[in-house]
Amino acid sequence: MEQPRPGPPTQTLWFPHPDPGFHSHHRHRAMSTAAAQGGDKPALRKPVFTKVDQLRPVTNGHTLIVKVVSATPVPGRARPGAPASSRAPRIAECLVGDETGVIVFTARNDQVDLLKPDATVILRNARIDMFKGSMRLAVDKWGRIEATEPASFTVKEDNNLSLVEYELVNVAE
Repeated sequence: MEQPRPGPPTQTLWFPHPDPGFHSHHRHRAMSTAAAQGGDKPALRKPVFTKVDQLRPVTNGHTLIVKVVSATPVPGRARPGAPASSRAPRIAECLVGDETGVIVFTARNDQVDLLKPDATVILRNARIDMFKGSMRLAVDKWGRIEATEPASFTVKEDNNLSLVEYELVNVAE
């Protein structure tokens, strides 16, 4: 480790960045705080809905409107090392889709009750997980599932994205 040089203590100086928009995140935070104190709420962004055929492996933050085609409960096992009194998690594999295709959705615990066949739901902040080389859609604790009015579209069941097998390839540079 380098020893400090003898002499007067060094001084750290902060200079403004040449780009005036560089520190804009600080201005945004100040404006949103001022808006919160003044009672004005900042306007919410309109959600951007993704279609099933646009989903790609290991992506997240998707908002979709899907119809549940089928729901199959998965027999649950208690986690190893968990106390004997704890319940096994409820898991169901649901085939969900829209007019562009279908994908397997892994529903956990309370989500299982919302994803019944023929139900239409909005999935917010959904992510794509990989399981045995195929895509699975999931909503974790940071996401949300909302029941909505029945959709008018017909689900395209012949385009199942979960049947496409992906392979992880290491690329040498």
